[in-house]
Amino acid sequence: MHFALQPGGAPPHVGEVLRQYELVEKVRSYDPDADEALINRAYVFSMKAHGSQKRASGDPYYSHPIEVAGILTDLHLDDETIVTAILHDTIEDTLATPEEIEKSFGANVARLVDGVTKLSKIEAQSESQRAAENLRKFLLAMSGDIRVLLVKLADRLHNMRTLHFIANPEKRRRIAKETMDIYAPLAERIGMYEFMTEMQTLAFRELEPDAYESISKRLEQLHRGEGDLIERIGRGLKAHLEANGVDAQVQGREKHPYSIWRKMAERHVSFEQLSDVMAFRAIVGSVEDCYRTLGLIHQRWPVVPGRFKDFISTPKRNGYQSLHTTVIHDENMRIEIQIRTEEMHAQAEHGLAAHWAYKEGKEAATTQHPWISDLVEILDHAGSAEELLEHTRMAMYQDRIFAFTPKGELIQLPKGATPVDFAYAVHTDLGDQTVGAKVNGRVMPLRTPLENGDQVEILVSKAQHPQPAWLSFVVTGKARAKVRRFVKSKEREETVALGRKIFDEIVQRLPAPLGWEAMAEALKRLHLPDDEALMESIALKRVSDVAVMEALIPGSAGKKGVKPPPQRTAISIKGLTPGVAFQLAECCHPIPGDRIVGLRREGEGIEVHTIDCETLANGVDADWVDLAWGDKTDGGSARINVVIRNQPGSLAAITGILGTHGANIVKLDQTGRDSSFHTFRLDIEVHDVQHLMRIIAALRASEMVSTAERL
Repeated sequence: MHFALQPGGAPPHVGEVLRQYELVEKVRSYDPDADEALINRAYVFSMKAHGSQKRASGDPYYSHPIEVAGILTDLHLDDETIVTAILHDTIEDTLATPEEIEKSFGANVARLVDGVTKLSKIEAQSESQRAAENLRKFLLAMSGDIRVLLVKLADRLHNMRTLHFIANPEKRRRIAKETMDIYAPLAERIGMYEFMTEMQTLAFRELEPDAYESISKRLEQLHRGEGDLIERIGRGLKAHLEANGVDAQVQGREKHPYSIWRKMAERHVSFEQLSDVMAFRAIVGSVEDCYRTLGLIHQRWPVVPGRFKDFISTPKRNGYQSLHTTVIHDENMRIEIQIRTEEMHAQAEHGLAAHWAYKEGKEAATTQHPWISDLVEILDHAGSAEELLEHTRMAMYQDRIFAFTPKGELIQLPKGATPVDFAYAVHTDLGDQTVGAKVNGRVMPLRTPLENGDQVEILVSKAQHPQPAWLSFVVTGKARAKVRRFVKSKEREETVALGRKIFDEIVQRLPAPLGWEAMAEALKRLHLPDDEALMESIALKRVSDVAVMEALIPGSAGKKGVKPPPQRTAISIKGLTPGVAFQLAECCHPIPGDRIVGLRREGEGIEVHTIDCETLANGVDADWVDLAWGDKTDGGSARINVVIRNQPGSLAAITGILGTHGANIVKLDQTGRDSSFHTFRLDIEVHDVQHLMRIIAALRASEMVSTAERL
């Protein structure tokens, strides 16, 4: 029986650098067919290349890549990965070239070393384009060969072990924050919990030294006060299982300081109130033994409700499998117990690296970790540095839920995910064509957050396309990227179309017809690449109407200080989508049939108002554009005010009238009430002004309604 204690304490001792023969022996101990000569050449090459360079600790620089290689031998990684670790800093920090690496160690090693080199300057805190570009390279390198990430994580782990040697406190904090924000979550995502735990502990000690010290002291006091408590509980647990015919290894440990601190923060409790600071693992022979062990433990000790999780039947997205339960042990002490097989344990400790140890390699990596593929797909659609970093953090940090397709396929999503996120997780085309969703057989709104175990059926239409409103509730990076990409392309397309309509009206105000060369000359004068750029600039008022007229026919806008000819015809907004190229003003809720004008401000879409809107009467700093709805423009949201009698059934009467006349209630607010009357403000969807007037007339005719008017 093994007990691994993890109290706080001094920084881990780095120790002497691994000698050449020691490193080779470590690799050959688990891989007798490893290329010994390749490792020896890499060791010598690294020593010579780094020469007399020193680390902050005073150790020779080459000791770092050798120690990184040593960490990876503990994961039983192949000889190419070990050689990559030995050489990973040579291109960046020495005179060695990629060509030299390829010539001496082969194309595979050269590609891996290049991949790790590209990852070396990721700055998690910077929102700059350079940070996003580094992250882009990082993800692409990871997707090409996951061993790049394994080397980088081992590199960061060794740097964290030697962090205390760096004199500059700001630099130490930056490295620790970067580790906590990027590298520890990456280690968790690929199931390397040992790496994650050690990185979090070392980063936590640097970022929150007082909290780290306080919790470490409490753990030491607990250990001194309780003596061999962990060992006694572990022995009792093992004895109980053996007495019932289950042979199990039992491991006990105290939770590490960062884990305890995070639980204290999440649950808003003190250290004394945090009862489950001890965790135990029971490692058994088979999956059947896992469930049998769970039953035996629940028979012997009361289970804490809500704390049981079955990650065997529904593994985590990183491949992690275990049964988790928390029981009330003797003396009202809560203890957490994890139950797993030997293979699950290897996966839990070393995650994706375990696949390499079992010679499953790259194929297993990509099938076990589809989130990497998702991130790479997002690379193609992220419009800015900020978007890319946002999507990456979403994919790495959020807790997961599990939902099912109608055929029973398991889909893993972040907490808070909606049916739209689910649809995009199944397939991009399914997401694009989503019109509705059934959750557990019931039609539910698309913004409904999904719960663990929900069965989701997506309703589709080939005529559907992503909606801008989805951005207010989707949470996965993939869904946000796809919707944003569609909205941006639609926005540009419709903005160009609107700009072309405004351009046609500007042309009508010119004193003479345009010659065939006029457009080309105008683009040169305005320094724009093509006519689409011109139309977009006109719609967004990046260029004024006067500037366009002058560019087309110099002198056509009149003398300086003289206004150009006024607009001659109203510009139709038919065929454009509200909320994309133009916005319907919230103050006056224009609907088809209203006389409308547009306000044009620099860099913004046109805002549409009714001609008698109070906003216009108060004066605004924007160009006015005469607009028209166009033929058969259908639909809009109007706001009405209705005062009804305070009698049973009065509200039902007005909703009945609205239903009879085909109006859909979008929003309903009660704005006033007294003993005799209630006042309601309603936003209703109508076809046009005539439709609205018929509805208001019907409301006024009802004996339940005192007054009804449009706002």
